[in-house]
Amino acid sequence: MGQRREEKGKRRSGLGPLLLTLLVLPPLLGLASAYAPGLLQVVSSRALPSEEPFYDAVRDNMARANREQIRYGYKERRTDIHTNPFGRLGTGDVLLYDVTPGPSPSVTFRTLLTKNGQPVPNSKPEKQERKVRTEGPSAVDDTVAALQFSIDRREIAHGRDVIIVRFEPRPNAKPQTREGKMARMFNGLIWVDEAAREVTKVEATAVDDLSYGFGLLAKVRKGSVVTLTRERIDEHVWLPTSVKFKADGRALFAIRKLNIDFAVEWFDYRRASPATASP
Repeated sequence: MGQRREEKGKRRSGLGPLLLTLLVLPPLLGLASAYAPGLLQVVSSRALPSEEPFYDAVRDNMARANREQIRYGYKERRTDIHTNPFGRLGTGDVLLYDVTPGPSPSVTFRTLLTKNGQPVPNSKPEKQERKVRTEGPSAVDDTVAALQFSIDRREIAHGRDVIIVRFEPRPNAKPQTREGKMARMFNGLIWVDEAAREVTKVEATAVDDLSYGFGLLAKVRKGSVVTLTRERIDEHVWLPTSVKFKADGRALFAIRKLNIDFAVEWFDYRRASPATASP
């Protein structure tokens, strides 16, 4: 019981808003043209796509993926992270979970399968419920207001044309949510498969130090990089497959060194039937 409370506490670390910020960045492309004019740069013989139709197609695909994602179960492998400056610091155990959707979109059930490659016997499903913000701006709207976007260039990745969208903090933005405040501390790039109009990768780099506990408990240095990848997992559905966060810094009044090599992988996606939607 104590172990379960400890694991639940770890998942509530300061990385939560950061990971959520990354996951909501791709849908923001559908709103970007309403907030920032695009800077088009022709880097090949073909002109870059027009912003509004391009953003609209990406937005529609992301909206469909968000609707479909709650219908899938999957495996989740994550590197545990310790942020208690008085105890262990940095990354630690590797945990493998089986995740199934619950009876409502905000509910999932997680069963711990292995810890550091060793089976965990008699592990029971743990219910998790995502809180829905009911007051003030949504995390998506607030993050949109904190960033500005522009189509940057075209590249070729794995034999396919990819459009690169650049994002950066919006000057004088005043975000109200934790996700919006976190987003404003990053700039980076979003890779979009041009033919599929699907986000394949997001790479965000911290433009300032990231502080926890007003900088007294921990501070992660400027230049830390977070990377999210998405892949096609069904005929018409693309979903996240990994997120990685590499950083170093100091903790406990800058006395202790902090190294983070955090990763989450999502794989073995499967569409869950109503009969298997909950344990």
